[in-house]
Amino acid sequence: MSDLYIPESALVIVAHPDDIEFSCAGTLALWSENGTRLTYVLCTSGESGIDDPTVSLEQAREIREAEQRAAAEVLGVEAVIFLRHPDGLLQPSLELRKALVRILRRVRPEVVVSGDPTLIWIGADFLNHPDHRAASLAALEAAWPAAGQRNLYPDLEAEAGLHLHRPRKFFCTGWVQPEANYFVDIAATLATKAAALGAHKSQTGGQNLEPLLRHQAAQHAAGQAMEWAESFRVTTLVDDERWQQTRGDRSAEG
Repeated sequence: MSDLYIPESALVIVAHPDDIEFSCAGTLALWSENGTRLTYVLCTSGESGIDDPTVSLEQAREIREAEQRAAAEVLGVEAVIFLRHPDGLLQPSLELRKALVRILRRVRPEVVVSGDPTLIWIGADFLNHPDHRAASLAALEAAWPAAGQRNLYPDLEAEAGLHLHRPRKFFCTGWVQPEANYFVDIAATLATKAAALGAHKSQTGGQNLEPLLRHQAAQHAAGQAMEWAESFRVTTLVDDERWQQTRGDRSAEG
């Protein structure tokens, strides 16, 4: 698909710092450059990703959160939210789902972006992290149908400004997308994606990972009329006609 869809707002929900930069930062950079309001939700702070006995868990948490904020600044992200669930132990719990519903109803994104909760095997020599699957499943179940169900969370209904919300689209991203139906040409933003990833110095060791990102982007672009791409499985949750009809209602709600 070559036409670039630009949502007014997008909520990106992932497990760890650097998940966004590896997966979809090229697309998010294009969106941001065209006026999309971006909000990131990190379910954990990635503290287990620093394997150094001289660094405490609290120090590791602070390092990785600071790196994620720096990466978000590269793209002009409006807000970064850390839920601080334990890294490596994330579960798609009802507690997590409710927390995400609260954020969805407050931020009211046009698009939700997350990973593929069904993805386990990645090629012949890599397994998807269980935290990735947990965050993706919680994001999917919060976006549809929970955030738009009137009687599901009566206590949230009582909170000021937390009106029901149904996102227009869910963008599912991942390293492997055999069922991708939407491809974004990221030639213009691949360097920005690499710069954002470079902010995660505890993970990259200061290496220039742009060649790796080019290689991955070329794989995603295979069969498409573009050199470097990010691929998604996009599901339309609210059809275009209905979305436009309710636009005035959403504006009135604030």
